[in-house]
Amino acid sequence: MSQNSRKAVLYRMLMPKHQCPYGLKTLHLLRKEGFEVDDQHLTSRDAVDTFKAEHEVKTTPQVLIDGERIGGYEAVRRHLGLPVRDPNATSYRPVAALFAMTALSALALNKGMHGSWISVHAVEWFIAMSMVVLALLKLQNVESFSTMFLNYDLVARRWVPYGYIYPYAEGLAGVLMLGGLMNWLSIPLALFIGTVGAVSVFKAVYIDKRELKCACVGGANNVPLGFVSLTENLMMIGMALWMCYAHGWF
Repeated sequence: MSQNSRKAVLYRMLMPKHQCPYGLKTLHLLRKEGFEVDDQHLTSRDAVDTFKAEHEVKTTPQVLIDGERIGGYEAVRRHLGLPVRDPNATSYRPVAALFAMTALSALALNKGMHGSWISVHAVEWFIAMSMVVLALLKLQNVESFSTMFLNYDLVARRWVPYGYIYPYAEGLAGVLMLGGLMNWLSIPLALFIGTVGAVSVFKAVYIDKRELKCACVGGANNVPLGFVSLTENLMMIGMALWMCYAHGWF
């Protein structure tokens, strides 16, 4: 049987007020892989429950290929030899995406305002915007962030409220630095939280050799603690020191 003549039967929810997203993804995947799809719609809750009982399955969508039940979206990917994301696997993708977007934004701002792609101002914007976005991710769930933060931050482990204050402090410092405002507040704030953070991460990872998740992009992530979090804190320290120098504080 040729690749383009393969057939699959797909059972998926398609109700007046709900269309299963995984059903759509499965349909797209099968068609992309060259299958002729018999797309069967389950248009009511009764139809879904009846289908599950008859086929002894707990979820939909369900796919049959050559009469063999394969399963749902991820099962189909495995059957076709395609990669399946492991939700528990460590990943640097969230941080890479964040820094890529803030760097591109800083370059675009610099090009639009100064006519060149790179300058000292662009680097300042990049660091400040990175601080703002990192704070935003933490502020989505401060409780989750603070819990993860307590695993390694030296100040938070001595004074728990610091874990709740940290995202607001980082965001405030980033916003003020972005506009060059209230340097008397933003510079010491960034220098303090950056220094404490860098020392805490270095101790936990490189001295105590602990394997922990990084709280730098919020509490719900699988980014390993280490280089990324250390870089975040070193960026804050560097920004604070540079601004001290630029304003003639030393």
